[in-house]
Amino acid sequence: MVHNNPSKLRRQIAWEAARLMYDRRESEYYRAKMKAARRVCRGWVKPLDLPSNAEIRDEIQSFARLHEGDRRRENLRDMRLEALRMMRILRRFRPRLIGSVMTGHIRQGSDIDIHLFADSLEGVTAALDAEGFVYDVEHKRVRKHGEERTYVHIHVQDRFPFELTIYAADKAHYVFKSSVTGKAIERASIAELEQLLQLEYQDIDLEEAVSELEEKVDRFQVYEALLLPLEHVQQSRKYHPEGDALYHSLQVFDLARDELPYDEEFLLAALLHDVGKAIDPENHIASALESLDGFITPRTAWLIEHHHDGHAILDGSLGARAKRRLKAAESYEELVMLARCDEAGRVAGAPASELDEALDYIRDLAQTFG
Repeated sequence: MVHNNPSKLRRQIAWEAARLMYDRRESEYYRAKMKAARRVCRGWVKPLDLPSNAEIRDEIQSFARLHEGDRRRENLRDMRLEALRMMRILRRFRPRLIGSVMTGHIRQGSDIDIHLFADSLEGVTAALDAEGFVYDVEHKRVRKHGEERTYVHIHVQDRFPFELTIYAADKAHYVFKSSVTGKAIERASIAELEQLLQLEYQDIDLEEAVSELEEKVDRFQVYEALLLPLEHVQQSRKYHPEGDALYHSLQVFDLARDELPYDEEFLLAALLHDVGKAIDPENHIASALESLDGFITPRTAWLIEHHHDGHAILDGSLGARAKRRLKAAESYEELVMLARCDEAGRVAGAPASELDEALDYIRDLAQTFG
């Protein structure tokens, strides 16, 4: 293949690399760039024809603007407010906001990146524990220039995901370089972020907005708290040969996602339909609806409330009057589909998503289409 216009070739490679990264099929610029070059050129490519990381980042932003529209700006504002709330909680570790939330280059699935400076991991985790955050700690080994380093990341699951990277306390004034531009990274202290927020969003009362966030309950933490106990709920082997109720719920979720991957309310009904079994097995539907009250939509509640009726529709045991009443409902077809997924999600040994994967998928849907 002959290319007479190198600038056009760079743009093609940048576009393909951006598509790979936006779709989350690649997470690193270098790998995305090389894979894109192979696809576009189908052979060797000159180094001068390879786009810079900054060019790829700009193309990613074009994808974000195209697919996410006005919601992207709202998410950016909300993520910056959440960053400020977290940084105030971790004030004594001299937090600095970096990355896409700082620069404004967010896209679907972006996390909030914050640098912390502390000589004790336990001090940071104790502060998170005191606030009731759900998180995990990752020790990541990276080899650069022949030298291996270990980075400590804390991944916090909240309304938006956080990645907190811990450096030694004496690194607080170290100048970190950006992997995108090669220049010193843009970062903001608490005071600088407050100034940015007041400048960019003059229509909001900053302290009032942060106070509202502190009072707001993350519904995904509620879902997780209700789902985790299902792992210890063993069901009748006659009807549930797959085993515990959490494994069953995750199988049902996967099947539901295959059917309606962008219907958040339907997917939540599939994932949460049995949470009441860990609360009151004799009245598990009523207890599920009570525990989820205020955290799901009326449509999701209706699907959970009637999912046993869906089984009766499938086996023909539902009375004619009740069936007519349900058929008049807007989500009748989805109710029948939920019942089919519920019946099919009972396979011993079948592969199933992990709970955090299922919740992350729905959280991404909420951020994109909410």
